Formats: sequence, C-alpha cells, structure tokens
Amino acid sequence: MEFDFLSPLDEDILEFINGLSSQNLGSKIVLHTREDFPDLSKIRLAIVGVKENRGAHIEIENTKLSHIRKELYGLFPGNWEASIADLGNILAGNDVEDTYFALRKVTAYLLKNKIIPIIIGGSQDLTYPLYRAFDELEQMVNVASIDSKFDFGAADKPLSANSYLTKMIVEEPNNLFNYSNLGYQTYFNSQEEIDLVEKLFFDAYRLGEVSNNISIAEPVFRDADIVSVDLTCVKSSDSGNFITFTPNGFNGKEICSLSRYAGISDKVSIFGIFNHNNSKQEAVLIAQIIWYFIEGYHYRSNEYPFGSRDSYLKYIVPLEDEELVFFKSHKTERWWIEIPFISNVNNKLKRNTLLPCTYEDYLGACANEIPERWWKAQRKNIV
Repeated sequence: MEFDFLSPLDEDILEFINGLSSQNLGSKIVLHTREDFPDLSKIRLAIVGVKENRGAHIEIENTKLSHIRKELYGLFPGNWEASIADLGNILAGNDVEDTYFALRKVTAYLLKNKIIPIIIGGSQDLTYPLYRAFDELEQMVNVASIDSKFDFGAADKPLSANSYLTKMIVEEPNNLFNYSNLGYQTYFNSQEEIDLVEKLFFDAYRLGEVSNNISIAEPVFRDADIVSVDLTCVKSSDSGNFITFTPNGFNGKEICSLSRYAGISDKVSIFGIFNHNNSKQEAVLIAQIIWYFIEGYHYRSNEYPFGSRDSYLKYIVPLEDEELVFFKSHKTERWWIEIPFISNVNNKLKRNTLLPCTYEDYLGACANEIPERWWKAQRKNIV
C-alpha cells in the first residue's frame, strides 16, 4: 500500500503537540503515529515531509523537519473548516530513485482522493516525482515555480535540484503544458536559458516585476496544478538562511502573499517548499508560508472548472486580426480570456479553454494590445 512508504511522526513532535493549548493548530489536526494512521475519508489537506536532500548534494542526516512542524503547530488557525492531517515522513531510500518512487505513489493516491498534499522537502528535484504523480490521472500539467533560477540542466546528467525542469521537458510522457517562473533574478540565469524560456512560450516574471505588483502572480497560480517554492528565493535577512546567503529576493510578507494566492487557486493540487537549510530561524518563515497557503485554501471560490457561463459577464474585444473574448466572474470579479480551439492543426486542446488573466489585460486589449500570456498560450497549443 502507498502509505507503507510513510514513517510516523517522531515522539518529540507528539510530545510537543500534547503540550499545546487546545486552540493551537497542532491540537486540531490528525496525526500519523506509531499506533494509528489517519482516516483520510474527510481529510482535505495532508502534510508530508520528505527527508531527501541528495539532489542538492546535502547530507541526508541534516534533513530535520521537526523545527518546521513545531513552529507550524504552535500557531493559531484561522476560521478553518477543512480537516488537515500530518502523514509523517517519507524517508530517504537506498537510492534517490527509491525516494522519487515513494513520493510519486503517495502523491498520486492523495490526488485521486482529492486531498491536497503540502510537501515539506528536501531538495527541489522532488518537484519532478510530484509532476509524475499526474501521469496516473492522464492530464496535462501546469507547474508554477517561485524561484530565482529556471533550473535547467544537461539532459544526460542525473536529476538534481538545479536541473529538474529539463527532465520535465524532454522525458516521456510529456505532460507538461506550461511552466511559469515567479521571481527569477537575471544574473542567476544565462541568456541562453532566458531565450529558451521565451522559445518554449513559458511564462517568466523577474523579481522586480512581482515585487512591484504582486497581484500579477494571481492569474499564474489560478492556472497551476503544482506550486514549487525554492526557499532561496527569499532574501536571507528575512528567511534566516545564512548558509546559502541571498542578499536579494522576496521579503517575508511577499512570499506569504504568494503562498496565499496559491492557496486561493481552485486548481492548485500540490504545494511544496524546498531547498531550506533546516534551521530554527528558517522554520519560522516556512511555518507561516504553510499557514498562509491553508488560509488561502479556505477562501477558494470553486470557480474551476467552469459550470454555467451565466455566472460570468462576457466581453468581446474586436481587434484588427483577432476577436478576443473575456469573461468576468460575478462572484469574485476575476477575469479570464478565451483561447480558441483550432481544428485543422496539431492542437493540445480538445476545445475552447479559458486562461486566467487580469483586468489590466482586458484594458490592454481595448487599447489594441494582445495580452502576452494569451499569445504564448495560443502558440503553445499549435506547436
């Protein structure tokens, strides 16, 4: 069974939780102990630790997740209704491929049962088995990464935290529909990598773009299945990570805002935090990132997938060579733009589909400017 890969929570965590107030988060979740495994029939969110750092070339024994759990469970929950479970940890296998296999199987089971896994890594190469977990669902996958780098690497090299994206692109079955990066820093990425992102019609937003207008990230998450966070995208003065010193990056408030946007998305099915240094200082921020994701989850509007379009106001914007169709939700006032199905080409889409966008995209279309994300999505469908 898939859950044979999971080890129960350590005794020190259980003792810590037992000493908490009944109002703390740790007193309100279901735990995997040596005596008991949670009944998942009513669980909606599941925390899974993965003690695997070999993809980042860090010693396995340094992979301690107890600091994160203590910080998280010592917080107070919001007005939350969804049941949350901590399923314990996936231990590092004899070979890193064993860990990937275990994570893929556990994640696939949770996805099939409509439970959102919150993964605490580990190195960011664990994003790859999370992506592969969707193979059993036979669907295209959108990945959003909050990261200062694109994580390309040589296709013939072993999978690592710095090359997992290449594996997603080149290995069969190729179910990657779109990759979005939020917060890349140009000096960490070669011009060839930046050009490749453009050539593949992926979406990439520089750190300054997102920091200046963090709301541009919301439509990206609204279209994502997996959100992968590289914690080195946060500057060290806010994260407390002085082992991998990062002078520039998101601040604590920004990374928590991005996490909340990810939680609000009706489509996000996996949320993972990777590449942290397991320190007590960094655990404080990680706990708050997870808290904001769970908070966002409780504000989901259930607008995806779409039901009756009577719940949306339709806008048609005629351009010189195109006719753009926008929809605005009566419920949340969020915007989508329609990507038309083209029947006489090799099309990844089976029908017209809707791409999340912003009100500014609509205003731009009214000024005769085609939204860049619409253009990329259109190109991606026919190549």
